[in-house]
Amino acid sequence: MQFDLLDLRLFIFIAEASNLRRGAERACISAAAASTRIKQLEDSLGAKMLYRKPQGVELTPAGEALLQHARRVLQQVEHLKCDLRDFASGVKGHVRLLANTTSITGALPGALASFLARYPDVSIDLQERLSQQIVLAIKESHADIGIIAGNVDTDGLEVHDFAVDDLVVVVPAGHRLAGQAGMRFVDTLDLPHISLPEGSAIAGFLPPLARAMGRSLSFRIQVSSFESICLLVEAGVGIGIISRSSALRHAMTMQIALVPLTDEWARRELKIVNLAGIPLPRLAQDLIRHLAGVS
Repeated sequence: MQFDLLDLRLFIFIAEASNLRRGAERACISAAAASTRIKQLEDSLGAKMLYRKPQGVELTPAGEALLQHARRVLQQVEHLKCDLRDFASGVKGHVRLLANTTSITGALPGALASFLARYPDVSIDLQERLSQQIVLAIKESHADIGIIAGNVDTDGLEVHDFAVDDLVVVVPAGHRLAGQAGMRFVDTLDLPHISLPEGSAIAGFLPPLARAMGRSLSFRIQVSSFESICLLVEAGVGIGIISRSSALRHAMTMQIALVPLTDEWARRELKIVNLAGIPLPRLAQDLIRHLAGVS
């Protein structure tokens, strides 16, 4: 049984598009050529990979299994290409890392700085994603390592502790709530909230919590960064709920105060995840050990 990497890549494109023609376009070949290659792949494997339907294609159980293995094979090929390219250019290693907003604005930059100081010939491709998107990307072999938080299904992944970064309420200095030892989320709902944009983890996380309490939460204004939230809080526009590490950093230069949230879910445990059962390059393993050791 032999596999052609071009066929595996074509199969992934078709599976992701659920359409043979669009998959063929991504692979830059004709639909007829793509159909022939998939038929030859099925004949070689002795199993049907796709159900052909009027509106597109659907994976068979064998196709689902092939998709998972094909992604992992191509991930290993990418590791090989990156390592060899990096060696040729003088860079001795490359790691693809996805991280959520809380980690990127909190503990991760310092942890990466100390790692890169130890490995000066290493490059890291860091991209920001929502935790759910990170888990999906790791399972689909689009990245080596992820940093996530919250109640996310990590079945099939190895999970390591990274850091804890609680959510806090940010209020203007001198606000009636400043100096309180703590407060419940429900007690903030009568105040105007400032948040990150739609699609961010916090903007998607807080309104359902309010609805579960029989209340509603609509944001007075949504901005692009924690720094912007703190600036608007300082100006008296409203309050914000952000990570403690970010709030502490901005409190050094702004007239704002932090009030801990006492709700259990406000404790944000950051986790390192990678695909279980799939060997990582040694450098990626070193990075996981380094990040896990930071906490």
